[in-house]
Amino acid sequence: MSTVLRIENLRIETDGDTPRTLVDGVSLRVDRGESLGVVGESGSGKSLTVLAALGLLPVGTRVTGGRIVLDDRVLVDVEADVWAGERELRALRGRTAAMVFQDPMSSLDPLRAVGAQVASAVRVHAPRLGRRAARERAIELLTSVGVRDAADRAATRPHQWSGGMRQRAMIAMAIAHDPLLLIADEPTTALDVTVQAQVMDLLAEVRERTGSALVLITHDLGLVAENSDRLTVMHHGRVVETGATRAVLAAPAEDYTRRLMAAMPAEQERATPAVRTGEADALVADNIVVDYRVSGRKTPVRAVDGVSVRIMAGETVAVVGESGCGKSSLAKAVLGIQPASAGTVVVGGVPVRAELTGRSAAQRELAQIVFQDPYSALDPRLTVHELVAEPLRIRRAYNSAAVATLLADVGLDESYAKRLPGQLSGGQRQRVGIARALALRPKLLVLDEPVSALDVSIQAQVLTLLDTLQREHGLGYLFISHDLGVVRSIADRVIVMQHGRVVEEAPTAQIFSDPQHPFTRQLLAAVPRLDGPRRTARPAAA
Repeated sequence: MSTVLRIENLRIETDGDTPRTLVDGVSLRVDRGESLGVVGESGSGKSLTVLAALGLLPVGTRVTGGRIVLDDRVLVDVEADVWAGERELRALRGRTAAMVFQDPMSSLDPLRAVGAQVASAVRVHAPRLGRRAARERAIELLTSVGVRDAADRAATRPHQWSGGMRQRAMIAMAIAHDPLLLIADEPTTALDVTVQAQVMDLLAEVRERTGSALVLITHDLGLVAENSDRLTVMHHGRVVETGATRAVLAAPAEDYTRRLMAAMPAEQERATPAVRTGEADALVADNIVVDYRVSGRKTPVRAVDGVSVRIMAGETVAVVGESGCGKSSLAKAVLGIQPASAGTVVVGGVPVRAELTGRSAAQRELAQIVFQDPYSALDPRLTVHELVAEPLRIRRAYNSAAVATLLADVGLDESYAKRLPGQLSGGQRQRVGIARALALRPKLLVLDEPVSALDVSIQAQVLTLLDTLQREHGLGYLFISHDLGVVRSIADRVIVMQHGRVVEEAPTAQIFSDPQHPFTRQLLAAVPRLDGPRRTARPAAA
């Protein structure tokens, strides 16, 4: 079996007078029809390694050592002073190797129709193809990746597509010229488990049809277990372990690999609940309805249809479901960000108005939110101290000791106070977001995918922190997530939503051991597991 990509002793450094080594002596290979999983924490160098193979390193970084060979073409050989030019690299991108990025929304032009963007990808390597033929090929590609009514959908823009559908469009562009190598960089991180399974099934089908190889970059060990033949584990810019995927996961030889596996959410429920029965409920939301008015439609779109939620002090209630099921709209209604069309909300024993503007300052303090992406949620120009102090200043309750106490509560000492968000890791930024949310001592925290953007080891630290804070302060958590492994480890009860309605609600143990509704069973069946069934793709016939 021929080798599609071979990287030998690759070294990548930053530019400048004092260069920093980002990738140090990495070697890997991918054979035709094979799938290689590359795992490691953020900053391990896994994405940089494959970006170097396509000549797509970010500004400020450069290859300073090693050799890269793609489809028997030497693209980089530092010792022999061989460097592929931009014209040669452009000829290879899309035709020989193509990439599917993590966030399809940021990869698509928001102002152009999706079909036009797929057609542009088709014409890159077929410039003589007419516009009509390119559009027909784009519709054919979109249909092949499971986009229903592709001819009609092709005329719509990215914001009118769901996350899963946008990722299908990215895959359509990637396979437009049947490349020998597909590189998927965290392709399912922001997707629900059922959509994630659909995307990975699609990649397997595409590879079976074209015989292409796959490099799957991820921090999800369950995902890599089900979708790769071989596994490479990276840490601090180096390969620490490599081998057959199932063999490595069954008996990891290196301590770092064992630590990664130990950080995965345990397949068991929360051991000891933190519920405080003598205190007012953190949240009582009754018969909530949320409608969105859409231009051009006479009737509004109903996102939440008669949902009721009760969260006791010290209790965690998780809301799960596919994208568009209404879980985020429910959270917005609780917070008053999106006023409920009907229903009542009581937070910490205090009835509150549907609109945020109708709530007093004291009422707004009762419920706070921790966002999914800690970097975009924090002002990059403010220091950690200023970020945490801001809500206290607004309420004229600022004092430096209170800020220091809040930072200590989330495990950050005084040395972090003067740092900017850009100088923190993802986990540290999320700790700042939690400290900021706790500043006004709320009764309820809405946690909107709080760990989905974090590596498994950082996830474990943040989840442990949330558990500790809940026990100390009696907080109620409304926990929104698509990661059922995380939900199982932290939630006391689970609400399953579909099409804006609750289809099942039960204690966590019951949901996972004896789900009653078919949709709940479908969600659980889609969760990737270390011992889950392998997705395989047979090489296409020559």
